[in-house]
Amino acid sequence: MFSRLSQVQRRAWNLKLQTRAFTSGAFLKSTTSPSNSAMIAAGVGGAGLGIYLHFNSTIYSDAADEGLHPPSYPWVHNSPFSTFDHASIRRGYQVYQEVCAACHSLDLIAYRNLVGVSHSEDEVKAIAEAIEVEDGPNDIGDMFTRPGKPSDYLPRPYPNEEAARAANAGAYPPDLSLIVKGRHGGGDYIFSLLTGYYDPPPGIEVKEGLYYNPYFPGGSIAMARALYDGIVEYEDGTPATTSQMAKDVVSFLSWASEPEHDERKKLGLKAVSLLTGLFVISIWLKRYKWSPLKNRKIIYNLPK
Repeated sequence: MFSRLSQVQRRAWNLKLQTRAFTSGAFLKSTTSPSNSAMIAAGVGGAGLGIYLHFNSTIYSDAADEGLHPPSYPWVHNSPFSTFDHASIRRGYQVYQEVCAACHSLDLIAYRNLVGVSHSEDEVKAIAEAIEVEDGPNDIGDMFTRPGKPSDYLPRPYPNEEAARAANAGAYPPDLSLIVKGRHGGGDYIFSLLTGYYDPPPGIEVKEGLYYNPYFPGGSIAMARALYDGIVEYEDGTPATTSQMAKDVVSFLSWASEPEHDERKKLGLKAVSLLTGLFVISIWLKRYKWSPLKNRKIIYNLPK
C-alpha cells in the first residue's frame, strides 16, 4: 500500500513539474517575446498600409461639406517620361488672358517665363509692350508710365484685396500662381470645378449671388460659370469647347505652379542614366579586383 501511494505521489509530482515548466517556459516565452514571423508579418503589413495610403488619394467625407471628389484624368505631364503639352499651354494662356485675368491674378509669372515655353522672344516682347506699367520715381521724383518689358510680371486685375472684394460681392478671387499645388486633387479638381456647373438638385437651395457646383466645398461658389463653347477663338484652329478650354487652362496653370517641371525630369533622366552606368562599372570593377583573391588556393606544405 505504501509503495502504491509512493508511485501515485511520484506521478502527481512529475505532472506538476511538467505543468509548471510549460507555463513558465514555452507559454510565457511566446507571450512576452514575439517571434520572428510575427515581426515580419507586422512589418510587411505596415509597409503595405503605407504604400496604399501613399498612392490612394481618395478621401471619404461628406460631399456636401468637403465637395465631391474629382475623378482622375490622364494628364500627359503626369507621366515620368513626358513633358507638358506646350501647345496646350499656349492655348491656356490665351484662355487665362481673355477669361480668367479679369478677376484672378498670376503674381509669380513674368512675361519672360513664357519664352521657350509657349511663345517666342519676339512674341513675348510684343505682348509685354501692349500694357502700361507704372514705374519710377524718375530724376525729379515723379512716377511715370512706360510700355511693359519681358521682365515685368503679369498685371493684377485689382490694386488690392479690398477692391477685389468690392467688385465681387465680398468674395476674393484667389491668385492662380500656385492654385494647382494648393488644392487637393490638383489639376483634376480645377478641371472638374470649371466644368461642374449644374442646376441644383431638388431639396438644395442656393443663396442669391452663389452658383451650385458639387466639386466646391459646400456646393455653392461665388464664381459664375466662365467657360462656354466658342467664347475663345484659338489661333491654331482648335475647337474651343468648354472641356477643351478647361483642359488648356489647367495645363497652363499646372506649368505656372511648376515652371521647372520639364527641366527637372530631363535632369532626373540624366542622373539615372549616369548612376546606372556607374553602377555597372562598379560591379565589373569589383569582380575584376576580387576574382584573383576569391579564386586563389592556399596550400600548406608540411615541413619534411
